[in-house]
Amino acid sequence: MKNQVDYQRELDQIRQALGYDFMSLALADPAEYDYVIRWKYASGNSNSRYKRIVLQSGRGIAGIVFKTGKPFLLYSVQEQVKQDMLFSYPIINSEKLKSIGAVPLWNDARVAGVLLGGFRGDQQVNDTMLRELQNTARLGIGDLNGKELLLS
Repeated sequence: MKNQVDYQRELDQIRQALGYDFMSLALADPAEYDYVIRWKYASGNSNSRYKRIVLQSGRGIAGIVFKTGKPFLLYSVQEQVKQDMLFSYPIINSEKLKSIGAVPLWNDARVAGVLLGGFRGDQQVNDTMLRELQNTARLGIGDLNGKELLLS
């Protein structure tokens, strides 16, 4: 029997190492016609509402990163997101995040999840921090290997 992967412990370690207030890991569940993406694990969370967020591919931060396979950066939610559009990003509302970065988590050349880091205070995610988050995701988390390209 395979050992249970401890995503929570890894996420706690990554958040501590990178210094984020909040970090979450979204994983895709195959649905009938598409994927649904759920925030499965969180570290530094203020509540457990993240567990109830379900996104379609292309919706919300995790859905956008999952669909495009590209990083997502909001250095300032207040400056970059209109108040009436905040509902499109439920993780920002539920965790009261003011700055976030999110990167795809690859597994065998397909996006299998999304790693998000955020701040509630004045600190902002910048390009360097986003690259650190990407480099961390490339190392793999749990049983996701982080491999974007498979060479045959």
